[in-house]
Amino acid sequence: MFFTRFRTPGRVALGLPGLPSLCALCRSWGGQRVCADCLRCWAPAVTRCVRCAIEVPAATRLCGACLLQPPPYTRAVAGLDYAPPWSGLIARFKFNSALDLMPSLTIQLLAAIRASDAPLPSLALPVPLSDERLRERGFNQAWEIARHLAAALGCACDPRLLLRIADTPHQLGLPPDARAANVRGAFAVEPLRLAVLRGKPVALVDDVMTSGATAAEIARTLLHAGASEVQLWVLARTPRPDR
Repeated sequence: MFFTRFRTPGRVALGLPGLPSLCALCRSWGGQRVCADCLRCWAPAVTRCVRCAIEVPAATRLCGACLLQPPPYTRAVAGLDYAPPWSGLIARFKFNSALDLMPSLTIQLLAAIRASDAPLPSLALPVPLSDERLRERGFNQAWEIARHLAAALGCACDPRLLLRIADTPHQLGLPPDARAANVRGAFAVEPLRLAVLRGKPVALVDDVMTSGATAAEIARTLLHAGASEVQLWVLARTPRPDR
């Protein structure tokens, strides 16, 4: 079988202390790359829209945009805001192969998933990279996140079921109203393995969510291919412009 099922949560996925390490933020010594004091200071608990993970007032479930035009994914969970200092750490993880930062970032998303009231899906799928970007970076950051979440949560994780069939310009270089068109038709499900997906609830895993255009396009692709439901799990969510 092409997919991998992780049954035993690894120490990395659980964020358990490892070898002594300097905190990436305050440079104090501890057992993780981001110490507990910095997590308390820079990652406060916030209320998020259950559909798009944007911060909303306390006791609010849906933001105004999702009330008017809900996305095709039924739930979005984010561990952090994509803002300093986390944006810098995520950039180091993503573009400079700082895989040592991944456990401290992922543990925040894992806690948010466990705190949500949504049932866990049976399959986690990383957002795929184009071949060119994979050669440039040497790894897919979404796969690194997804496989450790799957290990901790006891679900299957498949890096080959969802395919990127078009290499598109980076979303960050485009205005928000052009991003949906940029990724339209860029993804597909492996046609010989549709049975793996059919009827299953799925979690789509990525590092950062900005406009949600990529996630929406992939969610529609997965639903069209037979998935029963799509959730979105991201390390960080870009906050509102006024924040």
